[in-house]
Amino acid sequence: MTKHVKVVTVTMNPALDLTGHLDQLTPGGLNIVDSASLHPAGKGVNVAKVLVELGADVTVTGFLGETNQGEFVDLFTQAGLTDEFIRVPGATRINVKLVEQNQSVSDINFPGVEITNGAFEQLRQKLHDLTKQTEIFVIAGSLPRGVSSAQCQALIVELKQRGAKVFFDSSKQALAAGVKALPYLIKPNELELSELTARPLHSITDVLDAANQLHQQGCEQVVVSMGEHGLVWLDNQGVMAAKPPKVTVVSTVGAGDTLVAALCWGELQQWPKQQTLVFATALAAMAVSQVGVGFHSPTQFDSLMSQVQVVEPSDLEFKG
Repeated sequence: MTKHVKVVTVTMNPALDLTGHLDQLTPGGLNIVDSASLHPAGKGVNVAKVLVELGADVTVTGFLGETNQGEFVDLFTQAGLTDEFIRVPGATRINVKLVEQNQSVSDINFPGVEITNGAFEQLRQKLHDLTKQTEIFVIAGSLPRGVSSAQCQALIVELKQRGAKVFFDSSKQALAAGVKALPYLIKPNELELSELTARPLHSITDVLDAANQLHQQGCEQVVVSMGEHGLVWLDNQGVMAAKPPKVTVVSTVGAGDTLVAALCWGELQQWPKQQTLVFATALAAMAVSQVGVGFHSPTQFDSLMSQVQVVEPSDLEFKG
């Protein structure tokens, strides 16, 4: 596919993901891993991998530890990603994901490198320069040590002031602070939505009320991902919902990042909302049916697209 649209993904706390598959995890006991893989990751990196396979011209930035950057550099070269990462002293963290046969995933996330004010200022200047040629920015993932939620919030504000549309996907305090900067699009799951709005979510009506609260505060696009129960998208055009096709779940790792990439691709293509909703729902469904992040099977994807159902939100079977 010819590259013709540009996007920047920002991953401030990338990781090398060490993923192990085993029958069943025994906490406190010996666990034998059947197979394992080590690959560069981080939410923004995952989003970039999907976007570049779809056809976008993607620049990746954030912070990388100098001592173990090789895997990332190889990925960026092989995938055709433009590398604008800020190198910092130390090693990028390694995260362990243990996937059981029933598809339960246990995450063990290690601390990353500590970011100095000088390194953060380098990133701010890098983003300032990139706004001169790119409109769409995706800020995704957790924050490294040394970067505060307030600094993340300020980055979003500055990007918006320079005319950028910011897709923001994080968690905990970083998500709460970033949402206050009113990014263009946020993609909380139901738990994150409940935490953001301090509302218990017992029904789809509760989900819609909470999403509308964030929209009324100024978040232009609010997409709530509820896994197998579906997707709700609220914006100035109203609310739209989709039911995903039923698939055999192989791994949920990277599914949310794939969804963000698909939503971003729809924006880059200036598709109608329903077209993007169907595309994103199908791509996220394909993501959970495979190991690894990426657009692996166009034939399978076409089949999944035909099975996505655009429905009334009240038709979704969500029960909190």
